[in-house]
Amino acid sequence: MSAPHTGQFCALLLRRQLLLAMRRPIEMGNPLLFFTMVIVLFPLGLGPAPDKLAIFAPGVLWITALLSNLLTSDAVFRSDFDDGSLEQLVLAPQPLFLSALAYILAHWLTTGLLLALVSPIFALMLNLPVSALGTLIVSLLLGTAVLSLLGGIGAALTVGLKRGGVLISLLILPLYMPVLIFGTAAVQAAVTGAPSGPYLAILGAMLSLAIALAPLAIAAGLRISIDA
Repeated sequence: MSAPHTGQFCALLLRRQLLLAMRRPIEMGNPLLFFTMVIVLFPLGLGPAPDKLAIFAPGVLWITALLSNLLTSDAVFRSDFDDGSLEQLVLAPQPLFLSALAYILAHWLTTGLLLALVSPIFALMLNLPVSALGTLIVSLLLGTAVLSLLGGIGAALTVGLKRGGVLISLLILPLYMPVLIFGTAAVQAAVTGAPSGPYLAILGAMLSLAIALAPLAIAAGLRISIDA
């Protein structure tokens, strides 16, 4: 039986990761639960004044999305490393960086995409203007994809460690900061009526650069972790 070509292999790998995620609904729901808890508790600490909530809403939504993404980054390759599947993936004839991209796409579909889709509900709870909801969704779609790619680099480098979650935070958080800054700025610009297009364009450029370079870094990190 001949080996599947690269495109078919990556599609099967993506399907496998999505099926595994759906079989573990608790793990897939953890980021949404964390997102919900923070957004619900935030008004209790700051106060229910609508004006105050609207001022801080862009930053709160983006910081919560970032931390929700970070919570799941450690598990991207963990289960496959534990059962030996990751070693077989490294030895497969298909390019490892494309296989890694399939893993990251599955992670984004089960975390970042879901957060972006439910974000308008929580944004309205924080009194974010309706006019800014479109910018919020687009910025989260672009930004969380970048976060997943950057988080995959940390996950690949620490997958062989028993407690790699804290180390991922130390390695990846500095790289997250530009995404957080421009994502928040885009939403804030939409709130004030200023053009948000330049900030979204920068996020798009970050995503393009991350798609081009992050899979290569993830593949190199996986090889290092497997050989260690």
